[in-house]
Amino acid sequence: MKTAATDLPVLKPFRAAPIAPSGLAAPMMLSAGLTAGVAIVFAASLAVAQATGPTARDSAVIILLRWAPLIFQGFLFNLLISVLSMALGTAVGVLFGIGQVSPSAIMRQPSWAATQFFRNAPWLVLLFYAMFLLPFEIRLGPVTIAFPAWVKAIIGLALPVAANVSEIVRGGIRSIPSGQWESAEALAFTRRQTMWMIILPQAVKRMLPPWMNLYAILTMATTLISVVGIQDGLTITRAALVAESRPELMLPMYLLLLLMFFAYCYPIARLTMALERRFNVKG
Repeated sequence: MKTAATDLPVLKPFRAAPIAPSGLAAPMMLSAGLTAGVAIVFAASLAVAQATGPTARDSAVIILLRWAPLIFQGFLFNLLISVLSMALGTAVGVLFGIGQVSPSAIMRQPSWAATQFFRNAPWLVLLFYAMFLLPFEIRLGPVTIAFPAWVKAIIGLALPVAANVSEIVRGGIRSIPSGQWESAEALAFTRRQTMWMIILPQAVKRMLPPWMNLYAILTMATTLISVVGIQDGLTITRAALVAESRPELMLPMYLLLLLMFFAYCYPIARLTMALERRFNVKG
């Protein structure tokens, strides 16, 4: 049976227009050029170290290969710290962010104060406070819970992350048009149902790119834990330079660690930019 034609407007599902290949050419060329530039600088530094080093001792390449596995293990520890700090900071930050948009002043004002304080405090200072103010262990009756240095470092880095995630959540919620709240209220949804079933699912895609960008920043900031005596990739790199007593290896050694961070963080940055284009929704 053929349906009758109608002049009434029909709402069709929104589909993002595909990105033209010409629009991707420039970023991909820039990415290839940047990657090649970093590799060339590393190769040049290694060649200079090889040429200026003593001939009677091991070559710069052999020394670099000898220490690379240990430096990589330290780098993996940096990644572990970043993942755990981001998980803890995200869990706390989501609560603070929702608290900032709460109609209750009892929740809104403390959430805002905590967000502003930790967001505007230096990360290294917060890390020092966590390292030296938190106890080494907590006794709960017969049970003793140890607080090793790396756990304190996770807490210290999670504090500024939570504050930044709080702002991301608050901004994502505020970006949803007010008509969504009014429509949910007209359908007799409670505020909690509206938040968890309507507002947050729409805000997640707007919050994801800045959240990923924050994680990349956190990953690079994990080298701060070497300042408080925790062995990470940076600490092992310094130890390798001291053990070898080869000043000419300073640049290639640190560039090796930089390449590890670059290889991990740069794809995250590119994915963040892609998601920003994909989720470019007008409010």
